[in-house]
Amino acid sequence: MKDDELHFHYVATREEAEELIAGFDKFWVSNCGCREGEPGCQRSRADVCLFFDTQMAGTGSDFREVGADFVAGIMKEAEDKRLVVRPFRYEEDKTRVQGICFCCDDCCYYFRSDVETAACDRGMFAARIDMGACAACGTCVDVCYFGAREIADGKLAVADEKCYGCGLCADVCPEACVTMAVRV
Repeated sequence: MKDDELHFHYVATREEAEELIAGFDKFWVSNCGCREGEPGCQRSRADVCLFFDTQMAGTGSDFREVGADFVAGIMKEAEDKRLVVRPFRYEEDKTRVQGICFCCDDCCYYFRSDVETAACDRGMFAARIDMGACAACGTCVDVCYFGAREIADGKLAVADEKCYGCGLCADVCPEACVTMAVRV
């Protein structure tokens, strides 16, 4: 994909977020504008918009510098509350990452909207399922905000074209039959 075709946001796994974060030594956060808006968020705390510089002061209130321990707390919140990692790029240089949003389907504009302005690029990974090991328990269906999976006729059915590569399904699978592989 050419740089001028990239969207502002893209989807990543938590492991990818950890790699991005490791490349910086200063961090800022703000409250998420979606979580502060109506109706507010019932899923997670508000201060989960992470920035790697001060060029953009966020979409919500309380923009401030934080330390690495605080950022580790955001990552723990993302894991515990099943938040989708959505890094965002500089508007003027979409080859560089400026920060990371941690989103859910409860309040985040991206998941509650179907307008083009909410567009987001797929991540570099996609879920791969060992169907022989899958118990069709539906746990992965419950965390797929993208609607890429369902239980049909007692079996897991996956729409690969809807997978954005967030990795939440791999995180929750009790059979460990979901892995994230480079998208082909």
